[in-house]
Amino acid sequence: MRLLRPRPGPLRAPRSPGPRLLGALLLVAVAATGCLGGGGDAGSGGEQSRRPPVSSAPLGNVVPAPASVSPSGPGYTLAPGAAIRIDDRPAVRAVGDYLAAILRPSTGYRLPVTPGAGSDGIQLRLDPAQRALGAEGYRLTSSWTTVSVVAREPAGLFRGVQTLRQLLPAAVEKDTRQTGVWRVPGGTITDTPRYAYRGAMLDVARHFFTVDQVKRYIDQLALYKINKMHLHLTDDQGWRITIDSWPKLTTVGGATAVGGGKGGFYTKAQYRELVAYAASRHMDVIPEIGLPGHTAAALAAYPDLSCNGFRDPVHTGLDTGFSSLCVGKEKTYDFVDDVIRELAAMTPGEYLHIGGDEADSTSKKDYRIFMDRVREIVARHGKKVIAWHEITGAGADEKVTAQYWGTDRTEKGERKRVAEAVKKGTKLILSPADRVYLDMQYTYRHPLGLSWAGRIEVDRSYDWDPARYLEDDGIPDEAVLGVEAPIWTETLVNSAQLEQMAFPRLLGVAEKGWSGGGIPWAEYEPRLAAQAGRMSALGIAFHRSPTVAWPKN
Repeated sequence: MRLLRPRPGPLRAPRSPGPRLLGALLLVAVAATGCLGGGGDAGSGGEQSRRPPVSSAPLGNVVPAPASVSPSGPGYTLAPGAAIRIDDRPAVRAVGDYLAAILRPSTGYRLPVTPGAGSDGIQLRLDPAQRALGAEGYRLTSSWTTVSVVAREPAGLFRGVQTLRQLLPAAVEKDTRQTGVWRVPGGTITDTPRYAYRGAMLDVARHFFTVDQVKRYIDQLALYKINKMHLHLTDDQGWRITIDSWPKLTTVGGATAVGGGKGGFYTKAQYRELVAYAASRHMDVIPEIGLPGHTAAALAAYPDLSCNGFRDPVHTGLDTGFSSLCVGKEKTYDFVDDVIRELAAMTPGEYLHIGGDEADSTSKKDYRIFMDRVREIVARHGKKVIAWHEITGAGADEKVTAQYWGTDRTEKGERKRVAEAVKKGTKLILSPADRVYLDMQYTYRHPLGLSWAGRIEVDRSYDWDPARYLEDDGIPDEAVLGVEAPIWTETLVNSAQLEQMAFPRLLGVAEKGWSGGGIPWAEYEPRLAAQAGRMSALGIAFHRSPTVAWPKN
């Protein structure tokens, strides 16, 4: 077995190496210029000018790193009488209302969201002619009198607003009124994502997380331009989504959790609420139903879906690989069809995730038979298949997206199967477990998480390049749709624990997806450190890794 090792030497340069790498370095002087006040304080009122200044970051000192940064001038200062000026379109108003809801509590300003053009304030505008910006790109310009965000599509406008948030002082994220000068550094950022797929997975099966807890995580993901929320809804330890035609899935299969703790599940109305909330953050929900393994909760509810028909209790331990639906029973496919049909009807996005991993109790022959039929079922209900990369052993092709979760220790034969599927058209989502599994311990002393994929400090989590990760196996960058950071919840029971494990590693994964893998740790680390105040203002219980030079205050 040949071990995959990090490639020696520098990582591949980013798409626009000059602006990306120089943006944060060039603007120390610009930030100092902005602090002189000048035109930025014009019209801000005597009361604000007497307040102690709240420093803003240099232009481009954000996460993920922008594609192009052009510093210029003292920038814009948000004043008490400012308005958010928008195109008179519902999608633009929604972004304007979202931004106003963030800024009003901390600034204390009215910030009316006003249709129509103007020569001042915050301006949000769609311009279909800006084809180079694509579906999610934007251009942010901060000048003496205005800060404007222009995009081709509403999603791009929303991504630009996240950059605008990060350019304002971190205190802007607080939900009570703060004193300060709300300055945006001067210049222009032009930005587009490297990968179209930038995901995070939340396991609500091992331990259940409520609608409000998931919404909180969605909001945190949105700040860093994540656009896919993968919900791991079922596993051996719990079934968390209502299926009307199989009601015991939740009443029996959703009654408990790892360790025998309290269970829970989402009603269809609650699931639709989560889908709508994610959509308001321009994020797709991708639901996962684990098949044919990881099905002990379903088998506890309906034992006749197993081959032996025995009724076992819902599994509450940590072991895996022991459960399987019965591939030879036609009832199994009636069950799968009902689940996929009801879930697809509630899910507007293009993908459904069907699991496929660790099916150790299913023979290779049966696994292939099962996956062939399930892929047809998913297609019949109008969705595209995502599955963990084991599906490449079942004849994956261009109709399947495989989520690769291997590590540096993954056997060459397994990677070869992935490469063969890629040759047949399979696309990949990269989730290398020893880099981006956010539930892995930081160090052996860390009280939360597991360590089967290794212990992953923040710098190691960042030290990989999606474009080159499987290059030695003949898998080109063109086969990679993007990246995703899963977090499994065997040891996590609340939002504080979830955040401790996800942050700050999630920011690095978000950067890999948006900015690409060519930005070295030495350039990323100061920008990550600068996020400490913002995460604190948002109440995120992040891990203060010793690999990062966090601010002392």
